[in-house]
Amino acid sequence: MKKNLHWNRRDFLKTASFATLGALAAGAPRPVFSAEPEKIKATADTVIILWMGGGMASTETFDPKHFTPFTKGMASSEVLSTFPAIDTKVDRIKISQGLEKIAAVMDRGALIRTYTAGDLGFILHSRHQFQWHTGYAPPQTVAAPHIGAVIARTLGPRNPAVPAFIDIGQRFDVGEGEELKAFHTAGFLGSEHGPFIVSNPQQAVASVRPPAGMSPARFESREKFYRSLLGKNPVGKFGSDYQRESLLRSMDNAHRLLSSPAAKAFDLALEPKESYDKYNTGQFGLGCLLARRLTEAGARFIEVTTEYIPFVNWDTHENGHTRLVDMKKQIDGPIAQLVLDLEERGLLNRTLIVLASEFSRDMMLEGRPDKKVSDQVSVPEKVQELKHYGMHRHFTDAGSVLLFGGGIKKGYLHGVTADERPCKTIKDRVVIEDLHATIYRALGISPKLAYEIEQRPFYVTRDGLGKPIESLFG
Repeated sequence: MKKNLHWNRRDFLKTASFATLGALAAGAPRPVFSAEPEKIKATADTVIILWMGGGMASTETFDPKHFTPFTKGMASSEVLSTFPAIDTKVDRIKISQGLEKIAAVMDRGALIRTYTAGDLGFILHSRHQFQWHTGYAPPQTVAAPHIGAVIARTLGPRNPAVPAFIDIGQRFDVGEGEELKAFHTAGFLGSEHGPFIVSNPQQAVASVRPPAGMSPARFESREKFYRSLLGKNPVGKFGSDYQRESLLRSMDNAHRLLSSPAAKAFDLALEPKESYDKYNTGQFGLGCLLARRLTEAGARFIEVTTEYIPFVNWDTHENGHTRLVDMKKQIDGPIAQLVLDLEERGLLNRTLIVLASEFSRDMMLEGRPDKKVSDQVSVPEKVQELKHYGMHRHFTDAGSVLLFGGGIKKGYLHGVTADERPCKTIKDRVVIEDLHATIYRALGISPKLAYEIEQRPFYVTRDGLGKPIESLFG
């Protein structure tokens, strides 16, 4: 199995690299529609994605099942949830212990329990994350843009001085880093619409200042030299005219930010200590604080991640229960505080918050009940050690997505999953193109929008078939 995964990972990288090279040669993408575009009234101006990278087990978080406490020698097949369910502010919605602060704001949000990850032939985190973020399964013949880039290109910035697409918390010098780079991009849309990367929110202010020790004069000199290189070299060397011009425009945007008062939004040292401490559960918590500050400053699309690193954070191949105790401490307070702060500032109604993960997890089942794949984790029939107590296998048939603000119905529950294993979707299944269509609908963007590239349309939802989940809006 490891050999197969290694080959697929290498193949994914190779095809992604070819697509990236193709993007450099691509001309200007032109928006087109397959039919007359419907008129959609936007209910949100900004999107914040809270990314639980690594596979967040829904039965341990937002879709609790029967709780079975740890007992040495217990049967693995009996374990559905390792945390008891707790009440929320909504009578009909229960979530898992350890998420008490989110439970207290559930009356402001909606919960989807039936997100179904794509059937990609085998399970690999970076492939499923690629599909979640672009709407398409890899590999693609063109460099598929991240949903944030699509939104940045289609709507433009809210504040010209603030990057329209900001990504917070993910490093690329970790396992599968190259695969992650394959979708953290604007692809054929052009560099100016790509992510402004802030790998560590505590050091965010450094990203809007010249490098330490470099004088302003030297910084300006380097920038002019780089611009001259892009301007003088022939088209074939650095890509098409459009792609080079897009790169120059991205440099203009960065320079504008450096000299703008909006750069202060990146400086967490300016946040009052009482507020800072409410968010300070680690990098993810401070990323949520930075997202709030950037929303206030006029960002269009922000993603904050718990960071995907193989076998770390939500990627629980063992010690599932104990690891989730810590993960919940990292996310519970900051997410609830983000909701409350945006509400207090009058921004929640026009800001769509989406918490999601690439797929869920189960104790026994790998994949889907009707489309099992080879087991990647060995699960003993009897649990003798605490490290085997938890959800350690990838489960793609039902996962949770939590939404707040942006016109989303309050206190709403969408979808039903089975209470016994396999805890599969049994009502109101949600797939990625419909979830993306829902996000686009909140922003007033048609799911049938496409950008013409290489003389053919590339739709913002797969083949333009995404359908917004209208019942989520109220």
